[in-house]
Amino acid sequence: YPAKPVRIIVGTAPGGGTDFVSRLMAGKLTEVLRQQVIVENRPGAGSTIGFEYGMRAAPDGYTLTMITGTYSINPSLYPVKFHPLNDFTPIIWVARGPYVIVVHPSLPVKNVKELVALAKARPGQITYGSSGQGAIVHLTTELFLYMAGVKMTHVPYKGGGPAMTDLLAGQIQLVFATTQVGLAQVKAGRLRALAVTTPDRIAAEPNLPTVAESGVPGYEVTNWHGLIGPRGLPRPVVERLNSEVEKILRQKETTDRFQTAGLAPAGGTPEQLYERVRRELEVWASVVKRAGIKIQ
Repeated sequence: YPAKPVRIIVGTAPGGGTDFVSRLMAGKLTEVLRQQVIVENRPGAGSTIGFEYGMRAAPDGYTLTMITGTYSINPSLYPVKFHPLNDFTPIIWVARGPYVIVVHPSLPVKNVKELVALAKARPGQITYGSSGQGAIVHLTTELFLYMAGVKMTHVPYKGGGPAMTDLLAGQIQLVFATTQVGLAQVKAGRLRALAVTTPDRIAAEPNLPTVAESGVPGYEVTNWHGLIGPRGLPRPVVERLNSEVEKILRQKETTDRFQTAGLAPAGGTPEQLYERVRRELEVWASVVKRAGIKIQ
């Protein structure tokens, strides 16, 4: 293995963050496996179409799937045709990174504590944007609101780009953005950053605190990507892919390219990826239920 080309299924359209990570991995794996590794985009239904396609593939190592936190959300929102824990074989956690809370400069807050205090004083008056109803940024914000004990008004968009456009124009006041997009606008002086969602600060902005240390203890959301296969993937195939990707993640070029997208290499065992999915399935199911989120 491999004796023929390998596909990596991506449940989003070309050009997004998952596509970027997948194409970087595909290029590197092509070199070390000495077989062409191809990215195949199958977008739709919040990535569910791509996930289902990957789960139905033959468990021979020639069809893999790149998943994100969306994989752990979708079973609570869509009638998925696979069991999210029983019907996949974890391979490796590939990349991780934070979301960053960015606000329009007209919002009179400079940190999370001030944001929470203002939201309590003006329940429902602060508006936040997301890339769509039930999207991971929507649930990331809802988890924050629940843990902080405040209410804001959700304004869903058809993507992260339109949400950011309206935030820059002052039509909405807050977005949990990817670091790649959010910090670029902060450095340009158009937005103000309050905190990152990961449990640790990021090297790119060491003075930017985490949400947890800023008054919402225990809060943590990671923007992550993981490589999986369908159920029954042979252990030797899993071990080969895990080993090769782990080596790729240690390369300085990989780290540098991830940093351009606000990400960092992850790595680890298949079991660690499985545990992340299992834990997040529980977290997001409770957020969806508590917030009454439904896909129209």
